[in-house]
Amino acid sequence: MASKYFSLFSMAFLVLLSLLFAHSILAVDTEKKSPVEFMKHLQGCHKGEKVRDLLQLKKYLEKFGYLDYKNAKNLTHENDDYFDELLESAIKTYQLNFHVQSSGVLDSKTLSEMAKPRCGVADIVNGINWMKSREKSHYNHGSGRPFHTVSHYTFFPGSPRWPAGQTFLTYAFLPGTRSDALEPVARAFQTWQANTHFRFTRVQDFRNANINIGFASGDHGDGYPFDGPGRTLAHAFSPTDGRFHYDAAEPWAVGAVRGSFDLETVALHEIGHLLGLGHSQVQGAIMWPNIPAGTTKGLHRDDIEGIRALYKV
Repeated sequence: MASKYFSLFSMAFLVLLSLLFAHSILAVDTEKKSPVEFMKHLQGCHKGEKVRDLLQLKKYLEKFGYLDYKNAKNLTHENDDYFDELLESAIKTYQLNFHVQSSGVLDSKTLSEMAKPRCGVADIVNGINWMKSREKSHYNHGSGRPFHTVSHYTFFPGSPRWPAGQTFLTYAFLPGTRSDALEPVARAFQTWQANTHFRFTRVQDFRNANINIGFASGDHGDGYPFDGPGRTLAHAFSPTDGRFHYDAAEPWAVGAVRGSFDLETVALHEIGHLLGLGHSQVQGAIMWPNIPAGTTKGLHRDDIEGIRALYKV
């Protein structure tokens, strides 16, 4: 009898030990630092200062096109923590794009925007600021005079698009794509189809499909490595490349789930890139670069006007 009680006690002890061990692992995971944790102590930094981790900020701004030391005359502070004029100029441009006072100082609002999860496609390519509002002329048929409006949608440099005769596009999922992504992505294609002249059809042969969708981690061979959870969510290429990748390291979900990113909302954004749209300055637009967790989003008038202007339909 004593051995029986001893056995039960041993089992209970092992269960308790395993629960404590699991809790300790969970605590470590919860306390794991965000990839943008380094930004917190940069608040208030400005030109002329040298502060630890400014180099990481430079890499961040370089990734999204705001900072380009390679084509600058002054390379003195390319690889250090000094806040030079080039960094100040890059921050001012970033602040303008994200509707923050353009002071060139790393204030709390600017750092808050930088810390948000976002699309991995750059805002500035080859020196061209996609997100800069552009004045466009339209013809007023009532008065017979042109009038001007400001458009917030943008296109890739050179305005690449699918050929005029190629309105039927096929898409396929790469091997290993998680099953819960299939329907959300299909719905995203249907939404774009309802607002464009395109028709999208899913096929099994990913090698010959116009568009490929899949999940990847880290350096996955396309020249744009993912950075783990908390920063870059996904990316896609301009027409007619047809590649769209989710970062597999992010917490994904179907719908608005706290702490996770909606597969369909991100697909809507990246399909916009696949069709030729750049980022928008309208926060309500699907082509706004930042995509918050726990929310869903649909197409905005700015997105629809942009795609119709690109294809002149």
